[in-house]
Amino acid sequence: MVIEERTIGDRELTVLLDAALAELVSRYGPGRSQVKEGARYLVASVDGRAVGCGAVQHVDAVTGELKRMYVTPGHRGRGIARSLLTALEDLARGLGYERLRLATGLRQPEAIALYEKCAYTPTEPYGRYVDAPLTRCYQKALAQ
Repeated sequence: MVIEERTIGDRELTVLLDAALAELVSRYGPGRSQVKEGARYLVASVDGRAVGCGAVQHVDAVTGELKRMYVTPGHRGRGIARSLLTALEDLARGLGYERLRLATGLRQPEAIALYEKCAYTPTEPYGRYVDAPLTRCYQKALAQ
């Protein structure tokens, strides 16, 4: 597996982001939050094929937010998401963030399990998630 940074507009990244959004819409309906301009994206590839992605976006001087973590259904259960998450945490540390936060949902038990296994702890909902009953927010302090 190779994990590398890609820029928005990259064809393979675009395909993964479209698939991620389609899955979110199928689970929760329309109205997903947008990724901010300037977010940094990573893509995981297996045998030269892009199979997963994720992003870190800026919140404030010490906080980054994970967005659009996604692995194609045929490649789930192989440790790709965990490796991608570790790489995103490394990227966030390199950007100077001391913590990462994220929002996921009750209809994504596999995501909740991953984040909890990787030491993310529940936190109060933030931003647009305050009044979203299906959303669960997590955070993790990043050791520098």
